[in-house]
Amino acid sequence: MLRPKFWELPLDDLNTAEWESLCDGCGRCCLKKFADEDSDEIVYTRVVCRYFDERSSRCGCYEDRSSLVPDCLDVRKMDLEQSNWMPDSCAYRLRFEGKELFEWHPLIAGSREKMAAAGILLEGRVISEEHVHPEGFDEHIIRWVET
Repeated sequence: MLRPKFWELPLDDLNTAEWESLCDGCGRCCLKKFADEDSDEIVYTRVVCRYFDERSSRCGCYEDRSSLVPDCLDVRKMDLEQSNWMPDSCAYRLRFEGKELFEWHPLIAGSREKMAAAGILLEGRVISEEHVHPEGFDEHIIRWVET
């Protein structure tokens, strides 16, 4: 019998390296979002954390993110039952929900080319929070991230 690939295993069974490589690096978790007061729907903006590096699609302060950005959540430490703030495409959310990864995920596709073709990456679509007043985030609401 073939052993399942690590990304098919329950999240609790993953070691640190497997956990980290499960992230596709889309950066969508770095987008500023809020809950709509009327519907409780999670609303995404195109405003991204000041530490997000658009070119690499990675956090520029990953090891220190929790201290530099107090509201940045460590997915490994959070209760994934409360993962509605994460996009539907997030590998952690998908696996928590018992779903398979999308065909464009780098672990499946072998590169980020299909991911780029699917419009998952943020490059060229976001603005740093440094350039937006926090009370103006609602002017940057987007609809290209599913929740």
